[in-house]
Amino acid sequence: MERDNLTHGARTALNRSPEIREWAEQYLKNKTRTEKPELSDEEFEKFWKYHKPEIIHAGAAEAVEAYKRRD
Repeated sequence: MERDNLTHGARTALNRSPEIREWAEQYLKNKTRTEKPELSDEEFEKFWKYHKPEIIHAGAAEAVEAYKRRD
């Protein structure tokens, strides 16, 4: 239940702040790119296009936490 509340709060923050959402999306895209080195740039962009919603949903809490700790 705690994880659900954390995810819900993070998703709310992303939906309310375009600045945080943009930063979080780029953070998660960069993180995902490092996890998929076998994909060419073109393949990765196609992958990102189709998997972006689920990646952002799953990584919302992590991304918002990283946003709060950024320099």
